[in-house]
Amino acid sequence: MKKGLFMQGYNLLVIFSEDMQTVLMCKRKRAPYQGLSNFPGGKIEKGEDGLHAAYRELQEETAITEADVHLTHFMDFTYHAFDLYLEVYVGRLRRTVHARGTENDLYWSALDHDFFDESQYAGEGNIGHILREIELYQDKIPL
Repeated sequence: MKKGLFMQGYNLLVIFSEDMQTVLMCKRKRAPYQGLSNFPGGKIEKGEDGLHAAYRELQEETAITEADVHLTHFMDFTYHAFDLYLEVYVGRLRRTVHARGTENDLYWSALDHDFFDESQYAGEGNIGHILREIELYQDKIPL
């Protein structure tokens, strides 16, 4: 994906439990989306490779390391009006890991929720969209 010269990059990390029955979420403590649930993620630093940034942010925000999960670059969103892009990575834990962090409150969510509910989830429906796409194509994703 060709990114604009001045675009800021971010990532979202969709991490499933070993049995694929739960997904790691965070309750945002700050704006944007304060009080809403979202996937962990963060900023891609200038000159940083997207995959490297994804593993760095995952470890910083959740204490989950590259040894715990293989991340696959799944999709991107580009917001030209805001000069930013968002890379979405997906992974399935290789073993049970205790996710912990201080940036946001972390929790494991069952997959039977309405992730399109904007009163509960960040991203104007993108959480639901991302999970639906992963569900449709999960047999093609090397988790």
